[in-house]
Amino acid sequence: MALLPIAKVGNPVLRTIAEPVDPSVIATRTCQQLIDDMLETMYGNDGIGLAAPQVSRSEQCLVMGCEGQEAFPETVLINPRIVFYGPAQVEMWEGCLSVDGLRGKVTRPSAIRVQALDRMGAPLDFEATGLFAVCIQHEMDHLCGKLFLDRMTDLSTLTQLKEFDTYWKQEPATVI
Repeated sequence: MALLPIAKVGNPVLRTIAEPVDPSVIATRTCQQLIDDMLETMYGNDGIGLAAPQVSRSEQCLVMGCEGQEAFPETVLINPRIVFYGPAQVEMWEGCLSVDGLRGKVTRPSAIRVQALDRMGAPLDFEATGLFAVCIQHEMDHLCGKLFLDRMTDLSTLTQLKEFDTYWKQEPATVI
């Protein structure tokens, strides 16, 4: 496994629509190595999600995992699509490994239903809520050439990490 370089804001790969992964290659050594490397890169950079465009691969593959208070399981989604958005919205602070040192508030649906392929190519169909739902939407934005900055409706919440830790980290997420 290897830590992969992370594409940073300004890199054109982050603004490109990612190509679907051919299901026949999912079980190959090359695809499995990419998934392992993405997981190692995500954890090695203290992230909770990472999409293939963030490691300069324009492919519809993303990985996630979070421990702690709002834990969700390690998840690999290939060719994901959201087939249902719940009506309730949640406002959460978001950051991104491709956007160094910044956090900002983004409002997204708090519940979604997702269909995708897992890391072995088996079909998935599940519902996600809370931070898990937000993380999926954030990572899927990368597959569409979007960053969390594009989803912010109030840029006055954009903050540097040091100021976030000092002034805003303890602020609860608002459910709308």
